[in-house]
Amino acid sequence: MIWNNKPDGFGLVAILFHWLGALLALGLFGVGVWMVELDYYSGWYHLAPSLHKSVGVLLFLLTMLRMGWCLANVRPVILATSHRERQAAKWVHSLLYGFIVLLSISGYLLATADGNSLDVFSLLSLPAVLAQREVQEELAGEAHEILAYLFVGLVLLHFLAAMKHHFINRDRTLMRMIFPRSTRTGE
Repeated sequence: MIWNNKPDGFGLVAILFHWLGALLALGLFGVGVWMVELDYYSGWYHLAPSLHKSVGVLLFLLTMLRMGWCLANVRPVILATSHRERQAAKWVHSLLYGFIVLLSISGYLLATADGNSLDVFSLLSLPAVLAQREVQEELAGEAHEILAYLFVGLVLLHFLAAMKHHFINRDRTLMRMIFPRSTRTGE
């Protein structure tokens, strides 16, 4: 099993970072859309936001680890057919990371707008560094919502590009993000 990336494919660590990050990000979006519609008498009214915040911090930490892993590893060659596609792929990947960072910051500012710390799975508390109450809560909330929808649109574009590579170009772009390269088979 290859743990590290190679020029022709991703290693197991990068693949796990990708799919775990995707699962967490899309799960957070779904829970976020659902929880804002909960009424005060719902059993999830307090639990859903608490889980959303904690998992959001987890996704941020995972993204920081992933970015470090990317910097420490070989970046596999992009299998795009044109220079324009290669540039688009680089931009989309950079924007995906950027959106996760911005969503994390806006979520943190939203969660701490009341001056209280952000509790993470009852294991640690992130202190509120800014507390502007209504102004911070309103601005951070708006930014968080807009960024979330833009992020999901970008994820959809990323998914469609993967499908294009798999079904139209018939290259290994999608498969190499599912299966790590094996040194035994030379594949």
